[in-house]
Amino acid sequence: MDANDPIQSPEAGAGRPAMFRGWRLWALLAAAAILALALFGRGGKKETGANPAGGRPVPVVAAQARQGDMPVSLTGLGTVTALSTVTVKSRVDGQLVRVAFTEGQMVRQGDLLAEIDPRPFQVQLMQSEGQLAKDRAAYQNALADLKRLQGLVEQGIISRQQLDTQSSSVAQYEATLKADQAQVESAKLNLTYSRITAPIAGRVGLRQVDAGNMVRASDASGLAVIAPVQPINVVFSVPADSIQKVLGQTAKGGKLPVEAWDRDLKSRLAAGSLAAIDNQVDPATGTVRLKALFTNDDRTLFPNQFVNARLLVDTLRRVVIVPTAAVQHSPQGAFVYVVKADGTAEMRTVEVLATDGDDTALKQGVTAGEAVVTDGLDKLRPGSKVLLPKPPAAKG
Repeated sequence: MDANDPIQSPEAGAGRPAMFRGWRLWALLAAAAILALALFGRGGKKETGANPAGGRPVPVVAAQARQGDMPVSLTGLGTVTALSTVTVKSRVDGQLVRVAFTEGQMVRQGDLLAEIDPRPFQVQLMQSEGQLAKDRAAYQNALADLKRLQGLVEQGIISRQQLDTQSSSVAQYEATLKADQAQVESAKLNLTYSRITAPIAGRVGLRQVDAGNMVRASDASGLAVIAPVQPINVVFSVPADSIQKVLGQTAKGGKLPVEAWDRDLKSRLAAGSLAAIDNQVDPATGTVRLKALFTNDDRTLFPNQFVNARLLVDTLRRVVIVPTAAVQHSPQGAFVYVVKADGTAEMRTVEVLATDGDDTALKQGVTAGEAVVTDGLDKLRPGSKVLLPKPPAAKG
């Protein structure tokens, strides 16, 4: 060692290489992290933004667009209502001795429903008839006296005043006979009322009173309720904005068809026609009430039943029809995905003419025969490859 060289401490000579080694290690770790992030970012970008034609096919379900006529209907929640509802009540007081109907039975007008003990009314009738016979005999006697007095007056034996008095007595007996006859008719009517018959034809509801109970004309509940079911009405509502379509069709003449469907719009219950339109808009709901008439031959409609009424207001002729599920909406408008011949999806802007349940009529954008995607749309991008389900093998 040269004597002129500076003297270095062992600690300083040993710490400098260790410090360089630490910085080198950290630099290597940072470079490795940056490389890993770059590779990860490139891989994620490749997964999401790769060429759709070379990626994994997206499984979808498609349906073929068709050309045809599509009905345009207005659908509204409705209630089945009977043309008239009658509560059967007794018109006289008495003991119910017989119930002649079965709950839920279909009855015709005039059919016997129940009987009240008729004996008190028979007694009243006999009393009224007896009083009528008594007063009739007195009337005939007074009339005979009047005829004799008329002869005596002509002979000058009695005064004219006696004849006038007898004439008044005859008139009083005539009035008494009319009152007695009215009592007889009233007793006969009460006897008739002891047999309670159906005032209208329809279905009888549940029995409210059992035989053996006393019934009165003032009873509010009555014996039962009869509601006709053939024909029957359905009252439903449509938006006020659509009422002009209805009025325009009714002005052309004829009756607009109306169908009654179940709550899920899966099964048609009955077919009828529009009968009436309300004269005002309900301000609370912004709707107009309509009434449809159904013959209800098979009795599928029941009073107070909730149904969906579909009113046919128009029919679009020779339009392209696709499933409603295929039509999607964006801020730019409606669009569909069409499966091309090379197995890729193409997004097309369409113009919707009308929608009726599961069918949508298009004005442009799709031609009949093309396949439109109805399921799996959330994973599709323009140009994506699609995988359609294989058709079931033919059974042989």
